[in-house]
Amino acid sequence: MSLSQRLSALYRWGYRQMHRIPSLPRNILVTALFLCAAYLASSILITHTGGENNSALVFVLAVVLISLLTTGYFYGILASIVGAFCTNFFFMFPYAAFSLSHAGYPVAMLSMVAISCVVCALTSRVKLQAAEAVRRERKAKALYELNERLNEEKTAIQLQSARETIRGNILRAVSHDLRTPLTSISGAASVLLSSGEISEKNTAMLRDIKEDADALIVMVENLLSITRIQDGTMPLKKREEMLEEVAGDAVLTTRRRFPDCKVELELSEDILYLPMEPMLIKQVMVNLLENAVRHSGDQEHITLHLFRQDNWAVVEVRDRGKGLSPEICQTVQSGRPLSRDLSGDSTRGMGIGLSVCQSIIKAHDGFFAAGNNPEGGAVFRFGLPMEEKAYE
Repeated sequence: MSLSQRLSALYRWGYRQMHRIPSLPRNILVTALFLCAAYLASSILITHTGGENNSALVFVLAVVLISLLTTGYFYGILASIVGAFCTNFFFMFPYAAFSLSHAGYPVAMLSMVAISCVVCALTSRVKLQAAEAVRRERKAKALYELNERLNEEKTAIQLQSARETIRGNILRAVSHDLRTPLTSISGAASVLLSSGEISEKNTAMLRDIKEDADALIVMVENLLSITRIQDGTMPLKKREEMLEEVAGDAVLTTRRRFPDCKVELELSEDILYLPMEPMLIKQVMVNLLENAVRHSGDQEHITLHLFRQDNWAVVEVRDRGKGLSPEICQTVQSGRPLSRDLSGDSTRGMGIGLSVCQSIIKAHDGFFAAGNNPEGGAVFRFGLPMEEKAYE
């Protein structure tokens, strides 16, 4: 390490140590140290050179350093006055006495005080301007970085919005094109099944066709619901409704589609009367109940539990199936759509159904969660606010 590097490191260390001291003691200490150093340097200079003017220059230099290293003007001006008196008292003839009677001494002393004060003021002003320039530079840099970050976020939002618009248009077009033929397939299968002229083997095949067509119709309806909610073409028309009545309708709908399913409705002691779009909330319950039936079997008990928790009306759907993998729970908790690979159900659209549920509950300012029952099976839970949120 070179000498200049060592001196620079020593300066940085000393600067850090000095700024650990509170402002007032630090300013007094800096002023006293540099005045003492100026006195010692002047003593050495006058001993070896005999020049009285050198001491005045040394004290002026001390004033400059004190002005740089202290806050405000006071300590620099104080050092100017003290330096002038020290120069007159210690380093001008007659020594160790004030000599204002000699020709030119009063003018020299006043000139030294004036010059020192001017130098102090200029040094302090330069220091303040340098600090202000650094502050402005930092502020400009922060504003530039903030602007860059906002531009990046704006671009990302615009790209995401464009992608969502394109995706919504495609899904909407495909859904409309699929719904009509699927309805025709389901209707034709129903007519053939009710005719009684089909063999037992073909009857089983027609039931599978009708069941798959109905499942695809539900999937198409879910896709349409997602796109309409996300692009705002399906505005919520909330009204005060009893959640118990909506849950009862959802259970009846599920039992009609799955006559052998065992769905139990558990109601809260409190009447859950809250603002909502009843048809959409029913769709959420039906999706969760059908998902439970398909993944746990018709013979397993499924529970639809309603209760109040603080200012939330909470709905739980519990089954006794295999439960959910940690990946599915984490995906549902994060609000991301469930992929086909995670759902493990490529024919029933579990991921689409849960995406519909998440979108509807989010539009109601509610929460949606998923987990596993300690006794076995999956638990899906969503909450709706008991009162309409006020937006400013």
